[in-house]
Amino acid sequence: MQPDIESVFMSPSDEYSFLSSSIVKDIARHGGDLSKFVHPSVPSELIKKFN
Repeated sequence: MQPDIESVFMSPSDEYSFLSSSIVKDIARHGGDLSKFVHPSVPSELIKKFN
């Protein structure tokens, strides 16, 4: 690693520890409600991508 690069690991709360990007994309592909899992600006863009 480069000594001048700082790495940061942010772990989610237990409530979201099961969630992965694959799960979010799968929910979007099937027209599910993403509002509980992502920022408000994300669902419409994902739905556009998969429809």
